[in-house]
Amino acid sequence: MNDIPLSSSATSRAHPAIVTRPGTAAGLDRWGWRPADWLFNRVFGSKWSPLYQSGVLAVTFLVVTLVTGLYLFLFYKVGDPYGSVAAIDRGLVGGFMRSVHRYAADLAMVAVALHALKMLVAGKTWGPRATTWISGILLVGTLLICGWTGLIMAWDVQGQLVAIEGARIFDLLPIFSEPIGRSFARAEGVPESFFFMNLFLHLAVPLGLLALFWLHVTRVARPCLRPPRGIERYALGILVAGAILVPVPLPPEADLLSVPAEVPLDLFYAFWLPVARNVSPGVHLALWSIAVVGLFSVPWWWRPRGFEIAASHVDEGSCTGCTTCYQDCPYDAINMVDREVPSRASAKVARVDPALCVSCGICSGSCAPMGVGPPGRTGREQLRAANAFLEAAALRPSDVVLVACGNGLGTAPAVLDAAGGSIVPYETGCSGSVHTSVIELLLRRGAGGVFLLTCPGRDCLYREGPKWLHERVYNDREADLRDRVDKRRVRIASFSRTEAAAAASALAAFCDEVAALGEKPVEHEVKIDLECEVPVELVV
Repeated sequence: MNDIPLSSSATSRAHPAIVTRPGTAAGLDRWGWRPADWLFNRVFGSKWSPLYQSGVLAVTFLVVTLVTGLYLFLFYKVGDPYGSVAAIDRGLVGGFMRSVHRYAADLAMVAVALHALKMLVAGKTWGPRATTWISGILLVGTLLICGWTGLIMAWDVQGQLVAIEGARIFDLLPIFSEPIGRSFARAEGVPESFFFMNLFLHLAVPLGLLALFWLHVTRVARPCLRPPRGIERYALGILVAGAILVPVPLPPEADLLSVPAEVPLDLFYAFWLPVARNVSPGVHLALWSIAVVGLFSVPWWWRPRGFEIAASHVDEGSCTGCTTCYQDCPYDAINMVDREVPSRASAKVARVDPALCVSCGICSGSCAPMGVGPPGRTGREQLRAANAFLEAAALRPSDVVLVACGNGLGTAPAVLDAAGGSIVPYETGCSGSVHTSVIELLLRRGAGGVFLLTCPGRDCLYREGPKWLHERVYNDREADLRDRVDKRRVRIASFSRTEAAAAASALAAFCDEVAALGEKPVEHEVKIDLECEVPVELVV
């Protein structure tokens, strides 16, 4: 095995991974997220892991909640809230729909919490992603309001407690002319207008949820809204099975003249009730205020210190107006605009919006003339780095170069140790930023094969890196790997950070395949065009 360590020097890197998270996130990752990631990958495999589908699973569960909620609304009566819910629950279809409604709402909150934790661990909370994080927190707040009003609608002992403790908080705020708490101290009971207003909020708030969701996904291109069909079927199957086997019980009816000894709690929406019952309203309000301020301020304090995002730039002189970088950008940070100086090369030129660019470098891999990318990481600069790497590595015809994503297993030397064989590491940033000319250069200058190790598609730090790399290598997408390259000597494999053993096995198998192909002649005198000049006939 080659004795070059994975990250021994700058010459072994095309462009290292960008620091996106604070140092404290590493501990959260190591002791919290990564063990869960390992467990789910052992059970489901990275392709089907629910942890990589948390956002789209939340959407799926919310859609189920909406559909079942519309059915339940047809039979709900404001004048008799508990009686109408009890009548729904006694029916075969009604009881099933009510259980699915509650379970879907709970699972939506679980999926949202996992999605938020994943964003924290990955550092996707600051810079151009701050708007997405803040809109996500607003979505969580809106979802909680939907859940609270839903619990009150049933007007059982849990809904009663949610209403009373919520009223104690609102009565501290200068919002209403008359304290809400008085509604629960009337001899004649709670007025019907209260239940009407609660029902109105339960139906109206989801409209705000839709608007916030649009804002949440508007900062990304091609947002994925559905999980893979297999995962979707399993999720819906779990909901149906749970509703049939373990129906949601209906607690006793609310009684304002008594204090129930035991109140069943929905842990996902009524988790705060034990604290609320044991502290003063002022302390309870202060706790909520601290939580809200802390979450909204995450983009300012949960970020690496002394680091700023270096946005991509475009060499307009070499831009041919092909629109590939514009189409491939996962964050809609590139637009095609009219040239300020007319040129025969193209009527339009790519232009990067620094406020939206996250410096993923995917545009670097998409540009055939190699004229776009973050500073130091364009295709031209990748070729310079690859050339320096080749001069230092002195590859043998039997060597396999491991081009590993620096955001995933690219920082795990255990992959090399377990794989064996003659492997030379070549660390890079996001796999989607690797220009195919680098792959061709490695093969023509001595490598027996190139193994590109990427993150799973749904776990890519920049969303679409593995997707575009695969399209360029195998499906002739600009900038494609040329037909003159023997693609039997190129392999793309996707594994998560907790699948080192599986990645090593795939790498070892590829080494055996390369060895079976035999040695190929090495082209020592390979001319590399680092300037990529535009042909004369295209210049004005």
